[in-house]
Amino acid sequence: MATFKLHVKKDDMVKVMAGKEKGKTGKVLRVFPTKGRVVVESLNLVKRHTRPTQLKPEGGIVEKEAAMSIANVMLICSSCSEASRTGIRTLEDDSRVRYCKKCNENVDK
Repeated sequence: MATFKLHVKKDDMVKVMAGKEKGKTGKVLRVFPTKGRVVVESLNLVKRHTRPTQLKPEGGIVEKEAAMSIANVMLICSSCSEASRTGIRTLEDDSRVRYCKKCNENVDK
């Protein structure tokens, strides 16, 4: 299965651009490169019906974050504090960093 080109990483702040959570922001908890999906903190909550087990004797309904498409989120730039597209720039030491296309500042420090 092909992996997707990712513009966000774990612990990035993102803004949701489409779907039922449109306009909300949160921190990326997990990234699934092969599926092209991300899990954002306290967004896209679903109810999971769990049955009691030996590890967790109490069952019930648990709310947890579900994965959403990576195409529906945009990175929030730390310097200009806006959701923007990102590009990849190669530095003098041949390391690759992401940069904000609005303010032209490096996102990765």
